[in-house]
Amino acid sequence: MLRHTKASPLLSLPGAVPAEGPDEGVAAHYGDLFREQRALAGGSGFVDLSHRGVVTVTGADRLSWLHLLITQHVSALPAGQATEALVLSANGHIEHALYLVDDGETTWAHVEPGTQGDLIAYLESMKFFYRVEVADRTDDFAVVHLPAGSIAESPEGVVVRETPHGRDLFLPRAELRAFADSHGPAAGSLAHEALRVEAHRPRLGLETDHRTIPHELGWLGTAVHLQKGCYRGQETVARVHNLGKPPRRLVFLHLDGSDVKLPGHGAPVRLAADGAEGRQLGFITTSARHHELGPIALALVKRNVPVDAALVVGEGTAAAQEVVVEP
Repeated sequence: MLRHTKASPLLSLPGAVPAEGPDEGVAAHYGDLFREQRALAGGSGFVDLSHRGVVTVTGADRLSWLHLLITQHVSALPAGQATEALVLSANGHIEHALYLVDDGETTWAHVEPGTQGDLIAYLESMKFFYRVEVADRTDDFAVVHLPAGSIAESPEGVVVRETPHGRDLFLPRAELRAFADSHGPAAGSLAHEALRVEAHRPRLGLETDHRTIPHELGWLGTAVHLQKGCYRGQETVARVHNLGKPPRRLVFLHLDGSDVKLPGHGAPVRLAADGAEGRQLGFITTSARHHELGPIALALVKRNVPVDAALVVGEGTAAAQEVVVEP
C-alpha cells in the first residue's frame, strides 16, 4: 500500500515520537500518552491526522453519482452533514471506508493512508456520462481532529466534518504548523486510537481483512443504509441481514494488565478453558493502553464464541469480552 511520503511538520514539535505502521508519518505521542488521552477525553487539544488521504468530488451529479457506488444514502445529503460510507466488492467484502461531508459545492472525504489511489481509480472507472470530477487533494489538505467537547474555533473557511466523536477539519496543509501553535496541545495517534478502541469504532485495514463484511463490525449502524440498493455488494448485505448471520463478530476486550507488552495485530484469541495451545477462534485487530481502563483491545472472533466465555490472547494473556456485535 502506497502512503503519503511527506512526514508531518508537527514531528518537529517537542517530544514527538514518530508513529509506525498505518499511522507512519505523524506522531505516535509527544512524550506523555496518558496526559494526551485525558486531554482529548476532556475536549482539549487536537490530533494530527495529516497522513490520511483526502479525496474530493465536484460536479452537478456528485451526490447522485456517489449514491450509486457507496453503501450510504447520500443523494440528498445536506451541506455540512457528516456521514460515513463503504465501498464493497461484488461479493460484499469491504474495500474502502470513506468519511464524508459535502459543503454545497464539493464532497470531501478522508480515507485511510495510502488508499486514496485505489479508491480514485475505482471512482474514475465508474464516471461514464456523469458530470463529476474526482481529485486527490492529499498534497493540499491535511486532516486535523478536534475532540468532542472542544470549544476551539475552526479556522475561517475550512471545511469541517462534525460528528459525535469530534470535528475533522480539512485544513490547508501549509497552515498545519500555525494551527498547532494556536490550538495545542497536540495529542498523538496512540491517544486517538485508544479512544477509538474504547468507543468500539472499526478501522479499515485493522479491523478488516480481505473477507470482512460490514455486519461483522457493526458498520451497518453507521456506514450502511439498509433501505437503498444500487451499489456493488448490496445483495450480500441484504441477504446476510435478512436471512442469516455473519460468520464473525467484533468484540471489545479487557486485557490482563500484568503483561508489559500489548498483543499485536493478528495475535490469536482462544478460549481460556483450552489454554494457549487451544484452537484459534479469532485474532486481535487493535490493542491500546487506555488512561482509565488499562490495556484494551478489539478482536474479531467466530460468531459462535459464547458471549460470556473467558478468553486468552497470544501466549496466555487473560481477556474478558464485551459484546459489540450480537452473535
